[in-house]
Formats: sequence, structure tokens, C-alpha cells
Amino acid sequence: MIDLSAVAVAEGSEAASTEPKKRKSRVSAVRARSQARRCALQALYQWQLTEQSFSEILAQFIERDEYKTAEAVYFHKLLNGAIEQHQALSAKVAEFADRPWEQMDPIERAVLLIGMYEFIHCLDVPYRVVVNEAVELTKQFGATDGYKYINALLDRAAREIRAGEKQYSRN
Repeated sequence: MIDLSAVAVAEGSEAASTEPKKRKSRVSAVRARSQARRCALQALYQWQLTEQSFSEILAQFIERDEYKTAEAVYFHKLLNGAIEQHQALSAKVAEFADRPWEQMDPIERAVLLIGMYEFIHCLDVPYRVVVNEAVELTKQFGATDGYKYINALLDRAAREIRAGEKQYSRN
């Protein structure tokens, strides 16, 4: 007769040994996506100041160390989408903003372009992640209290753009 408890213990220890690997790869993927947002923020800032094309900015970012740890496909998606749709995205921001787009800091504008793009086009990303990532980027690169404005604006936007998700998360 086979001792099933020994098999269960062996399977449990095997599962336990693979769990950190899965967790580590998930953490790496999350960091890579966060890094993609960080690179997109820097690229959009550069785009606002220089009006270079997506291709020109991309060529410069491919050479940077930060890009090498970013999720490249997500970076391309955010940067290209934000540039191509900047007029529609900035108009959407204006619906929730208390000041004109032109009066916002370039960092705030870049963060909001990314946030709005993710709200509208990256439905696999929970709205709380979008808001949190935007706040963290603004804390790191923006004005002292700029993150408070970003948080409030994106939270208002989430109520409308991701209404079902926001309502569901409260229950």
C-alpha cells in the first residue's frame, strides 16, 4: 500500500518551492510595467518640449538603461497611444479638471495622458492601479503637492470612465 500522506507532503513541498518563482516573475512583470510607465512619462515630457515624432523619441529611448528593464510592448502602446490620441485624451482630462490643459505642468499633463489612455484603452489594468501608478510617478517627478491633484482628478474620472469597476470594487 502507498503512503498517500508522503505523496501529499512531497507535492506540497514542490508547490511551495515553485510559489516563490511564480511570485518573483509576477513581481518582475509588475516592475517592468511600472518602468514602462516611467519611461512613457519621460518620453511624453520630452515630446511636449521638443515635438519630436514617436519614432524619434523611441529611437532615443531604446538606448537608455531604463528602457531595458521596462515592458517594451507596453511602453510602445502607452507612448504611441498618448501621442496619437493626445487631443482626445486632453479633452477628456478637461472634463474633470479645474484648470485649462495649457496651465498644467508638463509632468502633470504627461501623467494624465498616460492615466486617461489606460482608463480608456487598457481595461485589463484595474483603475486603482492606474491611479496609484500615476500618483507615484507624480510624487517622483512632479511638483511637491502635484500628486494630490492627479489623485483627485483621476479618481473623478474613474467614477465615470470605469463606473462599473469602481462601483463593483466598493461592494
